[in-house]
Amino acid sequence: MSEKPKRILLTGGAGFIGSHVAEALLRGNASLSIVDSLDDFYSPAWKKANLDAVRRAGDFEFFETDIRDKDRMRVAVARAKPDAIIHLAARAGVRPSIEQPELYEQVNVAGTVNLLELSREFHVSRFLFGSSSSVYGASSRAPFSEDNFDLRPISPYAATKLAGELFGHTYAHLYKIPVVCLRFFTVYGPRQRPDLAIHKFVARIEKGQPIPIFGDGETGRDYTYVEDIVAGVMAALDYEFPATGKAPFEIFNLGNSHPVKLGELVRMLESATGKKAIIQRESVQQGDVPLTWADIAKAGRLLGYRPQTGLEEGLRKFVAWYRSTGPGLRA
Repeated sequence: MSEKPKRILLTGGAGFIGSHVAEALLRGNASLSIVDSLDDFYSPAWKKANLDAVRRAGDFEFFETDIRDKDRMRVAVARAKPDAIIHLAARAGVRPSIEQPELYEQVNVAGTVNLLELSREFHVSRFLFGSSSSVYGASSRAPFSEDNFDLRPISPYAATKLAGELFGHTYAHLYKIPVVCLRFFTVYGPRQRPDLAIHKFVARIEKGQPIPIFGDGETGRDYTYVEDIVAGVMAALDYEFPATGKAPFEIFNLGNSHPVKLGELVRMLESATGKKAIIQRESVQQGDVPLTWADIAKAGRLLGYRPQTGLEEGLRKFVAWYRSTGPGLRA
């Protein structure tokens, strides 16, 4: 007799990373429920198109619900009866978080606490939390390692992600809910949000418009292709916690471990598009860190995580996707 499919509740499943995770779950025969508020941080039409793509991979139940609404979330969890919650819903973006810190706290912290409380209430057996490399801040030693506990986030967004991790540890300690926090490093690929650098740069290069370069172009980012991130999420879903008596809590970096400077990224995008970029110099942005660089040894050892897609290949795939999308879904 075949094993009964896992029941998964996925928050943020209409988003960039979430929609790719949803497809992978359905390909793995999971019984999937998706929660997404379809908010207007970027066009809800994008997210609905993402959901259409997910539906081509299989059936799922959809709840258009805000994670801040605990009563409606309780209805969704009660109906889904999940074995695991994969929590990717969040208010995203470093710069907007500086302008709206209260909103980011409400969605990213209070919303996460709602989900942890419901996990306790409904005896959910696993909680995966989508965190961010931004929690390392500007002063962490490189490459960034999970055993660095001297974290100094420099944006409200980063602070909310670190707070989410700390609440996860608290619930793992108090209620023995297995919690895995996944620190994503600069994810890109098909369906990437239009406000993120690679998407924004490709859109402007294709239209012959200048691209904004903040600072001297020397900032480095550990760009990670979305399929590699999904592989890490799926491995974390199956991770077996050791019987140590400690709180069932782990943090894993999911990155590419090959940081690339912004100036080099632009040259690679010129190669991928076959077009010359017009550079528009801007001052350094508050909240931006000078470098992200994942130490992925722990994820490799415990999850079998090994990124497969280099940046040049990933950029070619992204440009092909961008050119194949309808004009209504372009930035």
